Amino acid sequence: MKPLELINAIKAGEMDAKLKAVYVTEEFVEQQKPRYVMLLEEFEKLFGGDRDVIITSAPGRTEICGNHTDHNNGKVLAASINLDAIGVVAKSAEPTVRVKSVGHAMNVVDITKLVPDEAQYGNSTEMVRGVISKINDWGYEIGGFDAVTTSDVMGGSGLSSSAAFEVLIGTTVSYLYNEGKISAVEIAKAAQYAENAFFGKPCGLLDQMASSVGTFVTIDFESTEEPVIKKVDFDFSKSGHSLCIIDTGGSHSDLTDDYAAVREEMESVAKAMGKRVLREIPFEDFRAAVPSLMGKVNDRAILRAFHFYNENLRVDKAVSALENGDFEAFKKVICSSGLSSYMYNQNVFSPSNPTEQKLSVALCISQELLEGKGAYRVHGGGFAGTIQAFVPNEILAEYKAAMEAVFGEGKCYVLIIRPVGGTRVI
Repeated sequence: MKPLELINAIKAGEMDAKLKAVYVTEEFVEQQKPRYVMLLEEFEKLFGGDRDVIITSAPGRTEICGNHTDHNNGKVLAASINLDAIGVVAKSAEPTVRVKSVGHAMNVVDITKLVPDEAQYGNSTEMVRGVISKINDWGYEIGGFDAVTTSDVMGGSGLSSSAAFEVLIGTTVSYLYNEGKISAVEIAKAAQYAENAFFGKPCGLLDQMASSVGTFVTIDFESTEEPVIKKVDFDFSKSGHSLCIIDTGGSHSDLTDDYAAVREEMESVAKAMGKRVLREIPFEDFRAAVPSLMGKVNDRAILRAFHFYNENLRVDKAVSALENGDFEAFKKVICSSGLSSYMYNQNVFSPSNPTEQKLSVALCISQELLEGKGAYRVHGGGFAGTIQAFVPNEILAEYKAAMEAVFGEGKCYVLIIRPVGGTRVI
């Protein structure tokens, strides 16, 4: 359909079923309609209204358990959320991809030139180039396209705005040129490759996989080539709790060294024991080696290794609790995960700026309000940004008001778990 035809169809309610398949509730569907119409109008202004378009979406993600385990081939529990990146897209006859994100400069990629350039690290255009490069390497069809995108996944929030953008690009190529046949796992791997090799950020695979696959999902990265992915059968809407993400402020843009140090220090322990990553070493062997590791690696590396092993066990316990419908047990696991991240993984504030501890303040207030009732933990990569809380619905208004009194109005996001990952919506 042409942009104007889609605008009229959305306004008439003809696309409600398609939107509800992604956004679940009528309330969220109604919230999305003006956003979709706005983006279609932007596409028409920028690229014209004479081509058929599709609309693709990729969600942000929330890490439920498994903090900083994926990069050492560990286990994670994550879920897709209702905040997402969406794109209005049309094929182009030229070998050029143009992506105009609302509020940002246009990304222009010549798809005949798909090689990384270290001089371009940190440039969002290279995310686009990297995703298309990996898809091309695998032998899938690629081609030019024009796209206008927007995202309500807050940057620096720990909800993976960059992963949502990368997965959106991969999903778009899949539906535009490959009949949607590129698997969610492949799209996630292409997105991670783009961020590592083209954008220059040493991330693991969790963010991209959770965005691409969707819903509650547990992922075992023991084999990064063939990660074991399992959707978890749990209806969160019946738990009596709400999922809150509290944006405490601060950006992740200057924390790359802090993130990299977590991975490097865990791997330094593995290398001292003759292996590549911690997952290759049984916990019993690591524990027996701790005396000999003292002095070979730094002390924080040993603490972070302890966190890794115990966090893997917590993921299994959290999944089991959800599958058994035992939300009280689940909350205890989440609190234990948060405590370990604070004490042992030490990613609640940046050691380069130890007096700025907004995450710590948010966790302190959460403990005051939720201890024995809910659960709370650092969210995502940490060091700045967001915390996560599971809040009993009967005290949700009180909790939200307390958080926003400290961090500002609108900074406590009450979210839903979305049932699909990267997808063509319309």
